[in-house]
Amino acid sequence: MGNKLYVGNLSYNTTQETVKSTFAAHGNVVSITLIPGKGFGFVEMGSDEEALKAKTALNGLELDGRQLKVDEARPKQEGGPRRESGFGGGSRGGGGRY
Repeated sequence: MGNKLYVGNLSYNTTQETVKSTFAAHGNVVSITLIPGKGFGFVEMGSDEEALKAKTALNGLELDGRQLKVDEARPKQEGGPRRESGFGGGSRGGGGRY
């Protein structure tokens, strides 16, 4: 497990300070990134052990009226879905009457 956690099902009213104080009870909080308007974010803990401790203690905890989902953050994927290049189909003619 890594030391970065995904935190989901956050209330849009939850602040970084609230998240920090909640996670700090379980170890050193290195950084917090909340995604505005999405209801999730990421918390980086000081060590893998602290991250595991926080995940175990906080997954399912109610915070600001919402039940948290805490899990190990997955590595960011490079790029995104690739599209096939080419010209595809489409109509070539006007088809109108002159």
